[in-house]
Amino acid sequence: MKIDPWASKGIQNYKEICDKFGLDAIDHTKLPNPTHLHRRGIIFAHRDLDNVLQSKKRDRGFGVLSGLMPSGQIHLGHKMVIDQAKWFQDLGGDVTITVADLEAHATRGLSLEKCRKYAIEEYISNYAGMGLDPDKTSIYFQSERPVVQKLGFTLGKKTNLSEMEAIYGFSGETNLAHVQSPLVQAGDIVHPQLEEYGGLRPIVVPVGIDQDPHIRLTRGMVSKTNWFNVNENKSGNVTIGLSIQDNNQNTMGLRDDGGIDKKQRQKVIDKAIVAIRKAGFNETNANPKHGTIEIKDANYGEHNELKYHLLNLERQMGGMGLMQPASTYHQFAVGMTGGKMSSSQPETTMFLNDSMKDIEKKIKSSFSGGKPTVEEHRAKGGNPDVDVAYQYLRYFFEEDDNELERIRNEYISGDLLTGEIKSICVEKATTWMKNHHELKDQNQHLVKEFLK
Repeated sequence: MKIDPWASKGIQNYKEICDKFGLDAIDHTKLPNPTHLHRRGIIFAHRDLDNVLQSKKRDRGFGVLSGLMPSGQIHLGHKMVIDQAKWFQDLGGDVTITVADLEAHATRGLSLEKCRKYAIEEYISNYAGMGLDPDKTSIYFQSERPVVQKLGFTLGKKTNLSEMEAIYGFSGETNLAHVQSPLVQAGDIVHPQLEEYGGLRPIVVPVGIDQDPHIRLTRGMVSKTNWFNVNENKSGNVTIGLSIQDNNQNTMGLRDDGGIDKKQRQKVIDKAIVAIRKAGFNETNANPKHGTIEIKDANYGEHNELKYHLLNLERQMGGMGLMQPASTYHQFAVGMTGGKMSSSQPETTMFLNDSMKDIEKKIKSSFSGGKPTVEEHRAKGGNPDVDVAYQYLRYFFEEDDNELERIRNEYISGDLLTGEIKSICVEKATTWMKNHHELKDQNQHLVKEFLK
């Protein structure tokens, strides 16, 4: 099973993907102030979200990284990502948004000038109306932040073409700019951890499931840069292992002839034990020869705290000290015609710049889960699981869970007709869109404040 982040064909079985790629389910009852997207299982899986929430509890802060592909109009699917970024921001996270102009240039053939125009006029102008705090939000262009590209090349030393082919399905026909673009995106994801962009802290990336290949690639490369590996041992405790790499051999006490510099190795072990004690653990058993430290009073559930202090130590010793990115995943909203939502097919989606007339027309002509005749619908009821009007209420326009459940039950029973549920959706959608257009117009002066 492969997922194509540039040409997703729609996902049918989310559980299969979670099982295949090791995603953890989200329990919304354990989240602070969960949104309707969490409560309804639309945001359904994660990697290392616990690390983000633990960092918040310890008042260390965390960051949010999102991105936009400046290649077309912004639609409701993009709104979902910004809603998630705002939720994290309301929890205390700082938000960084990358304009993937280099990626759009490499994979879609757009000029950088056109990318900038799309980004500002279509995306950032709409973000201004979505409630993001400009004081805690930074939007930048890939082509204008060289450190991102530098990081991408540095991380790229930790992967190879075989792995890229396995993750993305690249072939001999794939152009090299396309192959390079995931490395630049990895640079996007990790660079907010650099000191000049906020320092060491968890970075969470809220995405659709089709973007998971980028997360997997980045997490894998980052883990290979770490100087201290944190692993669960057979006793259920934690063992720290020194990771000897080309750029740290002497620092880690490995001589050029392959032998061990016992004095230097002991210095590293002693520093690691100090870091372990800062994390709150004291029962250690070190083996300098093998470069391991067993922590008898720690279980693997506490590995994030250990990693934080060991990554700080790595930075002090001259390493990169990068934390693997966390991520959350949302399901895809169905397109207006019942298939995939796509910017290149206007009839399949609702754009945030659509007029009220266009919105009404799209909803009234959208795919229905109702029966062909009123009589049959009254007798057998409709299917809300495939009905676009209901699904758009569920994803975007009805905040009240009880009201949504009432609409669902009445539609299933046949008490609510197809035309009636579409009318409800039209009313809710136009109300939301009018409000969004007003906020967008009011906040246009903030656009420049986001670009920093």
